[in-house]
Amino acid sequence: MIDVDGREVRISSPDKVVFPQPGLTKLDVVQYYLSVAPGALRGAGGRPMVLKRFVKGIDQEAFFQKRVPENHPDFIDTATLHYARGTSAEEAVIRDAAGLAWVVNLGCLDLNPHPVRAEDLDHPDELRVDLDPMPGVDWSQIVDVAMVAREVLDDCGLVGWPKTSGSRGLHILVRIAPEWDFRDVRLAAETLAREVENRAPGLATARWWKEERGESVFVDFNQNAKDRTVASAYSIRPLPDARVSTPLDWDEVRVRRPEEFTALTVPERFAQIGDPHAGIDAAAGSLDRLLALAEELGPAEKPPRGADGSGRRASTMPLIEVARTKTKPEALAALDQWSARHPDVVDRLHPADTLVDGMRGSSSLWYRVRINLQHVPEAERPAQEPLIADYDPWAGKEWPVPRED
Repeated sequence: MIDVDGREVRISSPDKVVFPQPGLTKLDVVQYYLSVAPGALRGAGGRPMVLKRFVKGIDQEAFFQKRVPENHPDFIDTATLHYARGTSAEEAVIRDAAGLAWVVNLGCLDLNPHPVRAEDLDHPDELRVDLDPMPGVDWSQIVDVAMVAREVLDDCGLVGWPKTSGSRGLHILVRIAPEWDFRDVRLAAETLAREVENRAPGLATARWWKEERGESVFVDFNQNAKDRTVASAYSIRPLPDARVSTPLDWDEVRVRRPEEFTALTVPERFAQIGDPHAGIDAAAGSLDRLLALAEELGPAEKPPRGADGSGRRASTMPLIEVARTKTKPEALAALDQWSARHPDVVDRLHPADTLVDGMRGSSSLWYRVRINLQHVPEAERPAQEPLIADYDPWAGKEWPVPRED
């Protein structure tokens, strides 16, 4: 039992090693979050959150728990969210440092709040810009795209607050007045992405389909869809070095690197300089100019549909599918097996031509492996073969409404 500002929080298996490389235990992770609690709560406090639980360690897949555990303590609030498929879930809402310790004890490493406050679930107060680099893209290109995004936001009367994603990319958070619904916020985010692509062609892309992006930075507007969450500020990511999604000042973006910020280094930084995002809540802006720009740009180009009558999207790229797997190691093993069969093809592929995608299932991720043969002469392209692995993430699931493939 630990005392957190007068509240007792139980930490089970406190000596369990969570991050073997730096030697961080479960209690160390709790203490990390307590050391940066004001910043972590600025990003996640007061918002319903999906509990992403790594109960088997960082080398195993997490599972996503929307519903708050029934035996949650009285200092954990809840909010009931209604999802697009007609389901609902009473989700956890943390408001203090004790709540941080409680979610970490459940096996949560990163915090995944929705972009709404518990008091108003229909109107987001945060627009999220996720700069997601494709393979082959280096940090300098991400920074260039971030600066273009900042310029677009400034032209639209909005303030962007950058942070490392805790992986390879960069997030820019934008506080907005809670006056627009999810549909308008997503449209505003898509418009921002399209304008960034217009101003930085070749560097940035707003193309939703991964195989069409090339070696660019994807401005992921769909993180603003109603059911989506992203790792919030000061979240520890499940990487071997315990990397942290860390708020930055804009003058740090070009000179700092994501790998500098870990659960071992960020507490000292926080103690010395405080939270670079301390002013974010006072900087709420309006989406009016972005939505006006959406009208000027017109509807985004829609992908073609197949001729088989299914209504499914027809890719404009020559794709073959290699495998569908339950875990990422299985996906990479399947990719290695396919590569061994086709060494001449592999030599012609560019980094962004190999697509290993984590797909969100009902409670966990599954993985799809595809190859884009755009750089392989048509006569030398291998045909679609039987999948090396064919995991069905929906096997045995009962659907509340018919599923649309």
